[in-house]
Amino acid sequence: MKRNWTIGQQMALGFMVPVLILMILGIVAYEGTQRLMQTSYWVTHTNEVLSNISKLLSDLQDVETGQRGFLLVGKDEFLEPYTNGLTSSTKTLAKLRDLTSDNSRQQRRLDALVTLMNDRAAYAESTIKIRRAEGAEEAAKLVVSGRGKRLMDDMRKQLTDMAQEEHDLLEQRGAESERAATQVTRILGGGTLFAVILVAAIAFFIIRNSSRTIGNIVQSMRSASAELEAASNQQSKGSKEQAAATTEVSTTVRELVTTSRQISDNAQRVTQSSTEMNSAAKYGGQTVQSAQEAMDMVRRQVDQVVGHMLSLGKKSQDIGGILEVITELADQTNILAINATIEAVGAGEAGKRFGVVAAEIRKLADRVALSTKDIRRLIEEIRTSANTTVMATEDGAKAVDAGARRFAEVTESFQRIADHITATTLAAREIELSTKQQSTAMEQVSSAMVDITQTSREIEASSTQVQATAGDLSKLSSELVRLIERQAAA
Repeated sequence: MKRNWTIGQQMALGFMVPVLILMILGIVAYEGTQRLMQTSYWVTHTNEVLSNISKLLSDLQDVETGQRGFLLVGKDEFLEPYTNGLTSSTKTLAKLRDLTSDNSRQQRRLDALVTLMNDRAAYAESTIKIRRAEGAEEAAKLVVSGRGKRLMDDMRKQLTDMAQEEHDLLEQRGAESERAATQVTRILGGGTLFAVILVAAIAFFIIRNSSRTIGNIVQSMRSASAELEAASNQQSKGSKEQAAATTEVSTTVRELVTTSRQISDNAQRVTQSSTEMNSAAKYGGQTVQSAQEAMDMVRRQVDQVVGHMLSLGKKSQDIGGILEVITELADQTNILAINATIEAVGAGEAGKRFGVVAAEIRKLADRVALSTKDIRRLIEEIRTSANTTVMATEDGAKAVDAGARRFAEVTESFQRIADHITATTLAAREIELSTKQQSTAMEQVSSAMVDITQTSREIEASSTQVQATAGDLSKLSSELVRLIERQAAA
């Protein structure tokens, strides 16, 4: 199945292949550079080892020179090269051991060299001591024996072998560096040449296919530009009609905004009136409740009066009983006084004084009888008045109870009124909020309609511009067709 590649895909392929080749070349160059750097590092390392071998040999020669100078002259200042050589050779030997830690052969040579250096140092110390203790002749005998020369020759041989191995390594690493550089150069040169040839072939293929593709596209552009011009004409007409309709809608929305604001103001006044009525109803309910409390207090006082009047009637009855007793005592006293008078008359002169006393007692009994009659009359009047008062207070208590019930009913009525007013206030507030939200929404709609009107006008202007652009595009497509035809003919 043949696949149709787009111009973008062809160009992407044309860029991807060279980029891929460049990436491969870059990786190869990076690896070659790393090998070159590694080889350069080992070359530098080998040169450093050779430098330290030369320095160690120089330090050993200083030790030998200082020893010979002291043996010949016998002065301590000639031992300075000897002392410095020993110190420096110890440090250089430690550095060589660290630098050649990866080479077992060099490590074995260093072990042998350490043994030789210790023997040479012991030999030198012994000659120095003999020179100081026994003189130059005895020290010269040790020198003539040749032991120091043999030790020095052995050390030179070890150092020469170490240097030779390092030179061999240096030549080997130099050859590896040259081979790596040559390989990298060949790969980069060949890869670059291949990339240039491949890019040229891909460019030729893309240009040839693009010419046909662009020709087809230009034909499609000419058809599309004609359709675009017709559509822009229709869009321009529709934009004009839409602008007129949106203007009318915007006017209607502004009127609705004004109406919603008036409704919001009226709802706000209703809310304020409802709030005031609610406050008045609450105040009326409080007043009725205070009156009901006063009626309850009057009823309690009437109950107390009725209780006192009943107690007064009971006490008047008790007083009547006491008067009955007093009346009976007065009658008995009167009878006794009469009997005493009779007895006094029968006694003659001896009973006159007793008769006078009996007469006085009888008068007193008569007065008591008259007083009790008056008291009984007053008590009957008090009892009658108390009964009348009790009846009147009972009627008043009934009237107070009836008034209290009426006040309770009025209180409940005020409460219901307050509840209705509260509900009305809430409804009015909801209406006010709704109208405010509606007013805000209508204002937003009005603003949106203004934007739509402006957009319609802009669309109308854009349609005109699109129409002009479509004409220009049709001309450009014709010129591009002619250009492609000339290129194909060439």
